[in-house]
Amino acid sequence: MTQQSRDCYIIVAAGTGSRFGSQLPKQFCELAGRPLLMTTIDNIRSADPQAAIVLVLSQAMMEPWSEMCREAGFDTTGIIIAAGGASRAESVKNALASVPHECDGWISVHDGARPVVTEGLISRITEGRREGVQGVIPAVAVTDSLRLVKAGGRSHAVDRSIYRAVQTPQSFPAALLREAYRRAVGEGFTDDASVMEAAGFSNFVLVEGDPRNIKVTHPADLDIATLYLGK
Repeated sequence: MTQQSRDCYIIVAAGTGSRFGSQLPKQFCELAGRPLLMTTIDNIRSADPQAAIVLVLSQAMMEPWSEMCREAGFDTTGIIIAAGGASRAESVKNALASVPHECDGWISVHDGARPVVTEGLISRITEGRREGVQGVIPAVAVTDSLRLVKAGGRSHAVDRSIYRAVQTPQSFPAALLREAYRRAVGEGFTDDASVMEAAGFSNFVLVEGDPRNIKVTHPADLDIATLYLGK
Protein backbone atom coordinates (compact mmCIF):
# COMPACT_ATOMS: atom_id res chain seq x y z
CA MET A 1 0.00 0.00 0.00
CA THR A 2 1.44 3.38 -0.99
CA GLN A 3 1.90 5.83 1.87
CA GLN A 4 -0.26 8.91 1.45
CA SER A 5 1.59 12.08 0.53
CA ARG A 6 1.58 14.91 3.03
CA ASP A 7 2.78 18.48 2.99
CA CYS A 8 6.05 19.59 4.48
CA TYR A 9 7.04 22.94 5.96
CA ILE A 10 10.69 23.94 6.05
CA ILE A 11 11.07 26.57 8.76
CA VAL A 12 14.28 28.53 8.27
CA ALA A 13 15.73 29.67 11.60
CA ALA A 14 19.49 29.51 11.07
CA GLY A 15 20.15 33.24 10.65
CA THR A 16 22.22 35.31 13.04
CA GLY A 17 19.77 38.22 13.15
CA SER A 18 22.61 40.77 13.13
CA ARG A 19 20.25 43.72 12.54
CA PHE A 20 18.25 42.84 15.65
CA GLY A 21 21.03 43.91 18.02
CA SER A 22 20.64 41.11 20.56
CA GLN A 23 23.02 38.46 21.88
CA LEU A 24 20.53 35.86 20.72
CA PRO A 25 19.29 35.61 17.13
CA LYS A 26 15.84 37.21 16.93
CA GLN A 27 14.00 33.91 16.40
CA PHE A 28 15.05 32.83 19.90
CA CYS A 29 14.19 36.08 21.66
CA GLU A 30 11.22 36.12 24.01
CA LEU A 31 7.74 36.56 22.61
CA ALA A 32 4.81 36.05 25.01
CA GLY A 33 7.06 34.42 27.59
CA ARG A 34 8.96 31.98 25.40
CA PRO A 35 11.24 31.92 22.32
CA LEU A 36 9.52 33.45 19.28
CA LEU A 37 10.28 30.38 17.15
CA MET A 38 7.95 28.24 19.26
CA THR A 39 4.99 30.44 18.31
CA THR A 40 5.91 30.16 14.63
CA ILE A 41 5.99 26.37 14.86
CA ASP A 42 2.75 26.17 16.85
CA ASN A 43 0.90 28.31 14.31
CA ILE A 44 2.11 26.15 11.41
CA ARG A 45 1.05 23.04 13.33
CA SER A 46 -2.36 24.53 14.05
CA ALA A 47 -2.92 25.40 10.39
CA ASP A 48 -1.76 22.03 9.04
CA PRO A 49 -1.62 19.39 11.82
CA GLN A 50 -0.64 16.55 9.47
CA ALA A 51 2.28 18.33 7.85
CA ALA A 52 5.89 17.36 8.43
CA ILE A 53 8.18 20.07 9.80
CA VAL A 54 11.88 20.43 9.03
CA LEU A 55 13.45 23.07 11.25
CA VAL A 56 16.73 24.59 10.06
CA LEU A 57 19.06 25.70 12.86
CA SER A 58 22.69 26.77 12.97
CA GLN A 59 25.01 24.29 14.59
CA ALA A 60 25.68 26.79 17.37
CA MET A 61 21.98 26.99 18.33
CA MET A 62 21.06 23.31 18.24
CA GLU A 63 21.89 22.55 21.86
CA PRO A 64 20.55 25.89 23.20
CA TRP A 65 17.30 25.23 21.29
CA SER A 66 17.00 21.80 22.89
CA GLU A 67 17.49 23.36 26.31
CA MET A 68 14.91 26.07 25.56
CA CYS A 69 12.40 23.39 24.59
CA ARG A 70 13.04 21.43 27.78
CA GLU A 71 12.64 24.53 29.94
CA ALA A 72 9.43 25.60 28.19
CA GLY A 73 7.95 22.10 27.98
CA PHE A 74 7.70 22.58 24.22
CA ASP A 75 6.66 19.49 22.27
CA THR A 76 9.28 18.70 19.62
CA THR A 77 7.72 15.41 18.56
CA GLY A 78 8.06 14.89 14.82
CA ILE A 79 10.20 17.97 14.21
CA ILE A 80 13.20 17.13 12.03
CA ILE A 81 16.29 19.27 12.62
CA ALA A 82 18.53 20.22 9.69
CA ALA A 83 21.81 22.13 9.83
CA GLY A 84 21.88 25.63 8.41
CA GLY A 85 24.34 26.75 5.78
CA ALA A 86 26.32 29.88 4.99
CA SER A 87 23.32 31.47 3.26
CA ARG A 88 19.55 31.15 3.32
CA ALA A 89 19.60 29.23 0.03
CA GLU A 90 22.18 26.79 1.37
CA SER A 91 20.09 26.29 4.50
CA VAL A 92 16.99 25.40 2.46
CA LYS A 93 19.05 23.09 0.26
CA ASN A 94 20.28 21.28 3.37
CA ALA A 95 16.71 21.03 4.67
CA LEU A 96 15.46 19.47 1.43
CA ALA A 97 17.75 16.51 2.07
CA SER A 98 15.87 15.89 5.35
CA VAL A 99 12.31 16.14 4.01
CA PRO A 100 10.50 12.80 4.55
CA HIS A 101 10.00 10.69 1.40
CA GLU A 102 6.22 10.76 1.72
CA CYS A 103 6.27 14.56 1.32
CA ASP A 104 6.36 14.37 -2.47
CA GLY A 105 3.47 16.75 -3.15
CA TRP A 106 4.09 20.32 -1.97
CA ILE A 107 6.85 21.80 0.16
CA SER A 108 6.40 25.20 1.79
CA VAL A 109 9.25 27.32 3.11
CA HIS A 110 8.63 29.75 5.97
CA ASP A 111 10.75 32.26 7.86
CA GLY A 112 11.18 31.27 11.48
CA ALA A 113 10.95 34.96 12.43
CA ARG A 114 7.37 35.29 11.09
CA PRO A 115 5.36 34.11 14.11
CA VAL A 116 1.99 35.63 13.11
CA VAL A 117 1.26 33.13 10.34
CA THR A 118 -2.47 32.29 10.36
CA GLU A 119 -4.73 29.47 9.27
CA GLY A 120 -6.43 31.87 6.87
CA LEU A 121 -3.17 32.62 5.09
CA ILE A 122 -2.27 28.93 4.90
CA SER A 123 -5.72 28.19 3.47
CA ARG A 124 -5.28 30.78 0.72
CA ILE A 125 -1.92 29.31 -0.19
CA THR A 126 -3.36 25.79 -0.30
CA GLU A 127 -6.23 26.94 -2.49
CA GLY A 128 -3.74 28.44 -4.93
CA ARG A 129 -2.18 25.06 -5.68
CA ARG A 130 -3.59 24.15 -9.05
CA GLU A 131 -2.41 21.85 -11.80
CA GLY A 132 0.46 23.42 -13.69
CA VAL A 133 1.20 26.02 -11.00
CA GLN A 134 4.89 26.11 -10.12
CA GLY A 135 4.59 28.13 -6.94
CA VAL A 136 2.15 29.92 -4.65
CA ILE A 137 3.43 33.16 -3.18
CA PRO A 138 1.66 35.32 -0.56
CA ALA A 139 2.08 39.03 -1.21
CA VAL A 140 0.68 42.34 -0.01
CA ALA A 141 0.27 45.72 -1.70
CA VAL A 142 3.01 48.28 -1.14
CA THR A 143 1.66 51.25 0.81
CA ASP A 144 4.75 53.49 0.89
CA SER A 145 5.79 55.59 -2.08
CA LEU A 146 8.73 54.07 -3.94
CA ARG A 147 11.75 55.49 -5.72
CA LEU A 148 14.19 53.69 -8.01
CA VAL A 149 17.77 54.54 -7.04
CA LYS A 150 20.25 54.83 -9.90
CA ALA A 151 24.04 55.11 -10.10
CA GLY A 152 25.39 58.29 -8.59
CA GLY A 153 22.54 58.57 -6.11
CA ARG A 154 19.95 59.86 -8.57
CA SER A 155 16.44 58.46 -8.23
CA HIS A 156 12.97 58.68 -9.67
CA ALA A 157 9.46 57.79 -8.56
CA VAL A 158 7.91 54.50 -9.65
CA ASP A 159 4.31 53.34 -9.69
CA ARG A 160 3.83 51.43 -6.45
CA SER A 161 0.60 49.84 -7.75
CA ILE A 162 2.58 47.43 -9.93
CA TYR A 163 4.68 46.13 -7.02
CA ARG A 164 3.94 43.67 -4.25
CA ALA A 165 5.82 42.88 -1.03
CA VAL A 166 6.42 39.15 -0.81
CA GLN A 167 5.92 37.08 2.34
CA THR A 168 6.30 33.46 3.43
CA PRO A 169 5.34 30.65 3.55
CA GLN A 170 5.95 30.12 -0.15
CA SER A 171 4.76 26.78 -1.51
CA PHE A 172 6.12 24.76 -4.44
CA PRO A 173 5.74 21.28 -5.98
CA ALA A 174 8.36 19.20 -4.20
CA ALA A 175 10.03 17.87 -7.35
CA LEU A 176 10.38 21.34 -8.87
CA LEU A 177 11.76 22.87 -5.69
CA ARG A 178 14.37 20.12 -5.45
CA GLU A 179 15.30 20.62 -9.09
CA ALA A 180 15.57 24.38 -8.64
CA TYR A 181 18.01 23.97 -5.79
CA ARG A 182 20.06 21.52 -7.84
CA ARG A 183 20.28 24.13 -10.63
CA ALA A 184 20.70 27.24 -8.48
CA VAL A 185 24.04 28.98 -8.95
CA GLY A 186 25.29 32.04 -7.11
CA GLU A 187 24.29 33.85 -3.93
CA GLY A 188 21.99 36.65 -2.93
CA PHE A 189 18.68 34.78 -3.16
CA THR A 190 16.38 36.34 -0.57
CA ASP A 191 13.49 33.92 -1.00
CA ASP A 192 12.66 30.62 -2.65
CA ALA A 193 10.65 32.13 -5.48
CA SER A 194 13.89 33.81 -6.60
CA VAL A 195 15.67 30.45 -6.63
CA MET A 196 12.82 28.89 -8.60
CA GLU A 197 12.81 31.75 -11.09
CA ALA A 198 16.57 31.53 -11.59
CA ALA A 199 16.11 27.85 -12.41
CA GLY A 200 13.51 28.62 -15.07
CA PHE A 201 10.30 28.07 -13.09
CA SER A 202 8.08 31.14 -12.98
CA ASN A 203 4.42 30.11 -13.29
CA PHE A 204 3.58 31.47 -9.87
CA VAL A 205 0.21 32.34 -8.37
CA LEU A 206 0.16 35.35 -6.05
CA VAL A 207 -2.36 35.07 -3.23
CA GLU A 208 -3.36 37.73 -0.74
CA GLY A 209 -0.87 37.87 2.09
CA ASP A 210 -1.52 39.22 5.56
CA PRO A 211 -0.23 42.62 6.76
CA ARG A 212 0.10 41.10 10.22
CA ASN A 213 2.46 38.42 8.91
CA ILE A 214 5.49 40.54 9.75
CA LYS A 215 9.07 39.34 9.80
CA VAL A 216 10.55 40.31 13.15
CA THR A 217 13.65 42.32 12.27
CA HIS A 218 13.98 44.98 14.98
CA PRO A 219 13.22 44.81 18.73
CA ALA A 220 10.08 46.96 18.35
CA ASP A 221 8.67 44.30 16.02
CA LEU A 222 8.27 42.01 19.04
CA ASP A 223 5.77 44.45 20.52
CA ILE A 224 3.88 44.57 17.23
CA ALA A 225 3.83 40.76 16.96
CA THR A 226 2.59 40.52 20.57
CA LEU A 227 -0.24 42.89 19.72
CA TYR A 228 -1.21 40.92 16.61
CA LEU A 229 -1.13 37.65 18.52
CA GLY A 230 -3.30 39.09 21.28
CA LYS A 231 -0.87 37.88 23.92
